[in-house]
Amino acid sequence: MTQGLVFLLDVDNTLLDADRFVADLRQHLDNELGAVRAQLYWRIFDALRADLGYVDYLGALQRLHREASVEPDQDGDTEHRLLSVAGFMLDYPFAERLYPRALDVIGHLGRFGRTVILTDGDVVLQPRKLRRSGLWDAVGGRVLICAHKERMLDRVERRHPARHYVMVDDKLRILDAMKSIWQDRLTTIFPRQGHYALDPAQLAGCQAADFTIEHIGELADTDLSALLQRPATDVAASRSVHL
Repeated sequence: MTQGLVFLLDVDNTLLDADRFVADLRQHLDNELGAVRAQLYWRIFDALRADLGYVDYLGALQRLHREASVEPDQDGDTEHRLLSVAGFMLDYPFAERLYPRALDVIGHLGRFGRTVILTDGDVVLQPRKLRRSGLWDAVGGRVLICAHKERMLDRVERRHPARHYVMVDDKLRILDAMKSIWQDRLTTIFPRQGHYALDPAQLAGCQAADFTIEHIGELADTDLSALLQRPATDVAASRSVHL
């Protein structure tokens, strides 16, 4: 059944402070593996992200494990340390990294339409993150995990057909790409959170979002009814307005 309105919500640095997770992981890697192997992990991580188009923390750890298995083990404890890192990722307290009022935002948006998580990532740690943070239950299990969200819009439409979509994402490039495809069927909201949203290089060349907010929690107090009832021409004319 076609919905009138569907809210598509990114996760990392939109609803959840992914930068904080990365900082904690860096510290844990340094402590467990030492500086040399920690640096090797991040080189593998960057190469894998370039290959896949999304981050895969566990996949990078698996590749590091494969490389470490053919190297001399100075202390005989490398295997245990790598398993410790895996446990750190899987058991990380993601609920403590939700941005203030993130769950309130989902509940508030649900008054106006269907809420759906649309996130990129792997199929192990990313759903684990969603469940441990409470985001999975908050959207009733309506979760789409993919690479290159802007290339998956047909899949979104099949799973969650709607008259109009709203995308909330900290990556202006993604909002720009989706807007160029869906045009007036999409309203974009850009929360200026996290390193991507504040990096001039990431913003360069992108058209402004329809609306910009400083913190995701602002949406919990926003009356969206008037906005979402505007004709498409009015919405397009309101680009770059702060909610």
